[in-house]
Amino acid sequence: MMTDPIADMLTRIRNGQRARHAEASIPCSRLKVAVARVMEAQGYLSGVRVEEEGAKATLTVGLRYRTDGREMIDGLRRISKPSRRVYVDAEEIPKVRNGLGIAILSTSSGVMTDHDARAKNVGGEILCEVW
Repeated sequence: MMTDPIADMLTRIRNGQRARHAEASIPCSRLKVAVARVMEAQGYLSGVRVEEEGAKATLTVGLRYRTDGREMIDGLRRISKPSRRVYVDAEEIPKVRNGLGIAILSTSSGVMTDHDARAKNVGGEILCEVW
C-alpha cells in the first residue's frame, strides 16, 4: 500500500525527466489530476490525460524539455506529508525561489498555485513546490 501518493507522483515525474522520457504514467486520483493540471497550466508539463482501462485509471503526463535539452522542471519538493501536514493562511503563503517557482496548494476553492491563492485571499494545505 502506498502511503503518500502525491510524493509518488512527483517522483515518477522527476524520474521520467531524468531518463528523458516523453511522458510518465501515474496511477490516477482526482487530487493527482488537479495537481497535474496546475503544473500544465504553469508550463511545467506538456499535456495531461486520463486513460481508463476497466476499473483502473491511469494519469499520463507529457514531460517538457527546454530547447537546449534540459528538463523544464529543475526541482520538485513535497511539503505537506501524511505524517506532518502543513497548513497556511493566505498571508503566510511562502514564495518559492523568490517567485521563480510555484507552490501548489489544496484550498477550499480547489487546487491552485500560491499566486492564485494570494489573489483570492485563501489559505490551505501546501502540497508541493515546483521550480
